[in-house]
Amino acid sequence: MRVWSCTLNGRLCRVSSSFSENMVEEDNQSLHNENNENNHVRTFRDYMNPTKTSAPSCIVFPPDASHFNFKPDIIQLLPSFHDLDLENPYLHLREFGEVSNTYNDSNCRMNTIRLNLFPFLLKDKAKTWLQNLRPGSIRTWDEMQQQFLKKFLPSHITNSFKRQITTFTQKPGETFYQYWDKCRDLLNTCPHHGFETWRLVSHFYEGLTLKDSQMVELMCNGTFEDKDPDEAMEYLDLLAENTREHTTLVGEIIQISVGRVITIMHKLHSHHFKHTIISKILMDIHLFMLHLLEEILRKHCMHSLKSRR
Repeated sequence: MRVWSCTLNGRLCRVSSSFSENMVEEDNQSLHNENNENNHVRTFRDYMNPTKTSAPSCIVFPPDASHFNFKPDIIQLLPSFHDLDLENPYLHLREFGEVSNTYNDSNCRMNTIRLNLFPFLLKDKAKTWLQNLRPGSIRTWDEMQQQFLKKFLPSHITNSFKRQITTFTQKPGETFYQYWDKCRDLLNTCPHHGFETWRLVSHFYEGLTLKDSQMVELMCNGTFEDKDPDEAMEYLDLLAENTREHTTLVGEIIQISVGRVITIMHKLHSHHFKHTIISKILMDIHLFMLHLLEEILRKHCMHSLKSRR
């Protein structure tokens, strides 16, 4: 049997049949060894020592993610979310948005920047939640936010916040501005409450004490219910700001007046007045000063509100 082979310079030459048979045998042996390697039986030890693998990410990054310029310093500025009881998911997302907005990268859109940075926000159980999401299920920042709030701010917590909003109540001894701040904090905790502005104003007003509800009406000459919802909300915010300033001023004046009353009391004691008479005189002085202060501050507050409108 004639066997021809091609040399390095491209010429055909005749080779012996024995050489050809050796080449075929070597090829068969090589194929046999390869099949043996593929058919290698894994031992129990092999199964007990898992191979190094990585789970696919739930995030499908946009095409411009390859141009993302990672800056390690920004990691230190990111808030941390652990899924603790006192943590507010909305506030963490808001703070994360503020930090990510400072990240300037002309090669990437903000959607890509936030998708790249968001995993560094999560810690402990929250990070485990992200790793357990279905691979390839997140493609945009909006989808990530929806999944995050769905997990860490479920409907029963939202319903609890809504019940608190509909039952706004000013506690005894709570000032007007303290009550207003408490209500605003609750609204910021649950911005997806769904209530219209007029209903929020109504819930707040109905929860006021009689004294403060009268003050609200008095400061606007009894026209509070004639205001449109947005104007009423702005008016309440301005009123709370003024009462905060004036309450601080009242506290300082009362401290001065109490000091003076104590001085008067020592002088009366030195003149051997009866204790009951001294107490009555001091009480009358103190009540008169408080009444005078309230009247002065009420007029000042009313003037301040009128000048700002």
